Amino acid sequence: MTKKDSPGVKIPPPLIYAAIFLLSLLLQRLVPWDRHLLATPAFQVAGWVWLGCFAVCTLPALWKFLRTRNTVVTVLPARSLATSGIYRVTRNPMYLGLLFLYAGLGVFRGNWWTFALLPLVVLIVQQYIILREEHYLERAFGEQYAAYKLKVRRWL
Repeated sequence: MTKKDSPGVKIPPPLIYAAIFLLSLLLQRLVPWDRHLLATPAFQVAGWVWLGCFAVCTLPALWKFLRTRNTVVTVLPARSLATSGIYRVTRNPMYLGLLFLYAGLGVFRGNWWTFALLPLVVLIVQQYIILREEHYLERAFGEQYAAYKLKVRRWL
């Protein structure tokens, strides 16, 4: 691994979620999809639960990165491999958290297009971001990362 090695993800991951969410809003405007079901109490509760899951996944992950002086900037090298705390449950708590945020906001916007595009979000995040990060972490941390991958799932 060279000092300048990194995952090489040029587009900040939150922008990918935001861009597809904005696309869902545009689609709702152009091709309206009935919102009534998303306004039911059950979906509203689900929306709040998903926002809570966003906080449960994202805040501990960000705190761990701050404490270890790691970076969330995907064009910079990692200082260390996070494997404890929330990272014992998922290898990608921030991306999982953003997925929960995406879904929760979709409920509150009453937008079925958000959910129709959810597989696209997962596909792009997994193929463009996560796989690049995994290859980088294999180069950077070798056996330590390989052992971690065997114990902890990519998403949940």
